[in-house]
Amino acid sequence: MVVQGLSAADNDSPDASRLIGRSIELAVENVKRGGGPFGALVVRDGKVIGEGANSVTKEFDPTAHAEVVAIRAACKHEQQFHLNGCVLYTSCEPCPMCLAAAYWAHVSKIYYAATAEIAAAAGFADAFIYEQFRLPREERSIAMIQVPHVDVNRAFQDWNQQATKIDY
Repeated sequence: MVVQGLSAADNDSPDASRLIGRSIELAVENVKRGGGPFGALVVRDGKVIGEGANSVTKEFDPTAHAEVVAIRAACKHEQQFHLNGCVLYTSCEPCPMCLAAAYWAHVSKIYYAATAEIAAAAGFADAFIYEQFRLPREERSIAMIQVPHVDVNRAFQDWNQQATKIDY
């Protein structure tokens, strides 16, 4: 399998194959335990620093996707909220939320096994979300209503004046 945007050498490395295999193993194990068919891991310098499996239905948490769980575990392990230099290995192409989480975490590269089309065929379709993002706010299926308020800038002003703030 060749992952778009990566060279054949990246895709054929024994480590990439082994780590993708581990993400698939996490997904298969998770299905046996009643979870969703997704697994992921975060790797720094060849060492796994975070693993995750989809626990949406078990935790009653729609954000508990494998990639998010793995990113959370890696950040906790590293005691930081950025994962510069880390690689995300996942059993499936990340959904919009997981891709955004990878960007927020500053992950350097993503390897994935199954495509979004394979996931959609199994009932996990993300195309609708991508379509919603392209629509103007007023045309989205979830109503987004801005409420003007006198204190709209207060938290941002306090943040900007905070001498000990940690930028992210």
